[in-house]
Order: sequence, then structure tokens, then C-alpha cells
Amino acid sequence: MEIKGKSVLGHILARLKTVVKSENIILATSDETSDAGLEAFAQRAGIACHRGSLERVGERFYAAAKELQLPYAARINGDNIFLDPALLAELGSQAASGQFQFLSNVPERTFPKGMSVEIVSLDFYQKQLAAIKADPYCNEHVMACLYQDPKPKKHFYLKNRFFAKAAGLQLALDTREDLQRTRWMLERMPEGQYDLKTTFAYYQQYEESLKR
Repeated sequence: MEIKGKSVLGHILARLKTVVKSENIILATSDETSDAGLEAFAQRAGIACHRGSLERVGERFYAAAKELQLPYAARINGDNIFLDPALLAELGSQAASGQFQFLSNVPERTFPKGMSVEIVSLDFYQKQLAAIKADPYCNEHVMACLYQDPKPKKHFYLKNRFFAKAAGLQLALDTREDLQRTRWMLERMPEGQYDLKTTFAYYQQYEESLKR
């Protein structure tokens, strides 16, 4: 499936590459035969690929991240087609300070769904791995257990303080309705303008088009 000449992963990767070097990107997917095409995509795109358990996603994430041999790893879901690279860069800058173990813009959903960014210290994640392996929900959702600490001392949560109306909007690509909206927006959005302000403006235009 293509939108404006790119696959969904192609759109996400184009955004990632504006702030992350190709050698620091790895596609984590399952070892199921049905996902062989994703490995082929990674090879064509010039990025690494790690294949692991379909169900044990947390363990797969950690194994993939370890291959890059970096102190932190960012997790970007395959349905986050409206990733804002500026958010990734801002959280990455905070991670580079070394003050935080876990960084995210997910709590309180002040940003739209589909713009989620999570960054974790691999040393910290490794220490949580036994608990993650023991909890099927946490293993499936990768970072879920990291949000459970009621008073996290070394967590950094980025909040959207500029476009309050954008809070919690559904921009993730999960359903046919999402696909219709995504296609409409991307076919009209200027190439390379990935910021929240532009995305929100085209979301509003799409909603207005439905009323005509």
C-alpha cells in the first residue's frame, strides 16, 4: 500500500532520516514468514533489521536496540506516520544530557496519537527486563511498565503547550477511516513540513471537507 508514492514505513523513515543517521536506525519486526517483506524493505532503505518473537515485543525491542550499541534507544511505532521529527530531536536532546532514564510525550495525551515518541536508557530497560518478560501485557506493549512508577525521579515527559486542540487527536494509522484521513492529508501536505502546526492545520481541513 502506497500513499503519495511511498509505503507507510517509507513515510516514517523519511521523517526519521531528517534527524537520525541511517546507521542508527533499525527496523524491529517478527520472525514470521509474513514479515519477510519488512526485512526486504529495510535492506532497500539501507537500514538494519532485527527479527524476533511476534508476541514478545519488549524482548524484541531490547535485542534490536542492543545491536546498535548506543546508550539510548527511541521507539517509533509503525502506525506513527505523522511522526514530528522535532519532537524526536527535542526528546533526544534531553536524553543526551544523561539526566533521564525514560523520556516520552505520551502521558496525558497532550500530543495526537500517531506522534508518540519514547526514548529509554538501555541500561535502565535491561534492569526492567525480567519484570517485562514476566508480564505479557508489558512485553506486548514494550514501555507500558515504565509508566507505572507513581513518582519517577528520572523520567522526562514532554507536554504539548502550543496546540491544545491537538491533544489526543487520532492520527495513528490503524483503521480504514484512519487510512482515508491519512491519504487525504499527505496528498495535500507540503513535502518536508512535518511539524505539529502544519499537521494540525491539514487535520482541520480534512474535518471541514467531511462537512461539505
